[in-house]
Amino acid sequence: MSQPLPRLRMNLDFMPSPVPDHPGLLIRDPFHYSDATMIVPPPLVECLDMFDGERTEQDLRAALFQITGDLQVGALQQHLINSLREAGFLEDETYMEMRQGRERSFAEADTREPAHAGAAYPDDPEELTELMRAYMTDEAPPERKERWMGLAAPHVSPEGGWQSYQAGYAGLDRERDADRTFVILGTSHYGHPERFGLTRKTWQTPWGEAQPDLRLMEELQAKAPAAVQMEDYCIAVEHSVEFQVIFLQHLLGPNIKILPILCGAYARSIYQGGMPEEDEGVKRFLDALGEIGAREGEKLFWVLGVDMAHMGRRYGDRFQAIAGQDEMAEVAERDQRRIASLNAGDARGYWDQVQYRQDDLKWCGSSPFYTFLRAMPNVRGELSRYQQWNIDEQSVVSFAGMRFHGV
Repeated sequence: MSQPLPRLRMNLDFMPSPVPDHPGLLIRDPFHYSDATMIVPPPLVECLDMFDGERTEQDLRAALFQITGDLQVGALQQHLINSLREAGFLEDETYMEMRQGRERSFAEADTREPAHAGAAYPDDPEELTELMRAYMTDEAPPERKERWMGLAAPHVSPEGGWQSYQAGYAGLDRERDADRTFVILGTSHYGHPERFGLTRKTWQTPWGEAQPDLRLMEELQAKAPAAVQMEDYCIAVEHSVEFQVIFLQHLLGPNIKILPILCGAYARSIYQGGMPEEDEGVKRFLDALGEIGAREGEKLFWVLGVDMAHMGRRYGDRFQAIAGQDEMAEVAERDQRRIASLNAGDARGYWDQVQYRQDDLKWCGSSPFYTFLRAMPNVRGELSRYQQWNIDEQSVVSFAGMRFHGV
């Protein structure tokens, strides 16, 4: 009896091919267990359904015959299976070896290497400096509030969101702010829900190493061990913190001190109801972070690496999303209502809106925002810039630059 084909990994990125000469479905590994990128030609895309852990090579052969009309599909069948296996895209021994090797290497390393240098931003220090100057010099610094204590900026590619990065970061001052610890609350796109990713590693960038605040990190782990994923491998590939480190280093120098925290989705609350802190681990973590915030006061500066709505075909919607038009005009109104709750420090009102329709706006920054409001309840915000950006021709991401101050 024919053995079932391995299951296709569901933690991969799937998107239409951006290469005009090679149409089809592009597959890549956001975890970087594999560095392969694969484009499956349009006629073969439906064959991926065969890799469900139940259907067999015989089922795949029958599907290929239906597509090609050719009985001699053995070579094509084996090529498809081998390509997926060698890329590490199947749940089999090849994938497990890749995964274990990458996670072991990260755990043993002293430094968190820059995962997105050379792609999302230059890996050459001088080129990066020139680019950052262009991003940050067009807007006059705002009037500084006496107790300005935090900001929110996008984690979308700086190329697409630089104006909102600028709006959030403008006004940070090396003389006044460089000695603070920067608590960076980033979206964990790939981490476990109701968990917080931490690492003791230094953060390497083209400019040098940002240092972790180990004292505060150890306190969080000690007070909320069930909610902390220490040396979380997701940190190795996540961009939501990395981009914030780059902007902070540009403005304040490379030797900043940071407390980077990846915030997993509060999925249980969104899909089953109740507040996030009804999970005991989440409650302990939020309480511990709040104690640190109250005790450390202005020694800390809070940075939220957050995007907002994700709409259009790439994100599972049936409509083509165009920034500022049609459905996206309504999205902007709903985004603004959420932002108003954030600015008012209204954690409950904000979370009620997130839970509405189980967050059909798909705010990937929902958990960092809520974490911040719960940890620092006496803050108020102001919106500096709101944007929508077509990440492709059919999909839009929204984001903003915001600043927060105490009351």
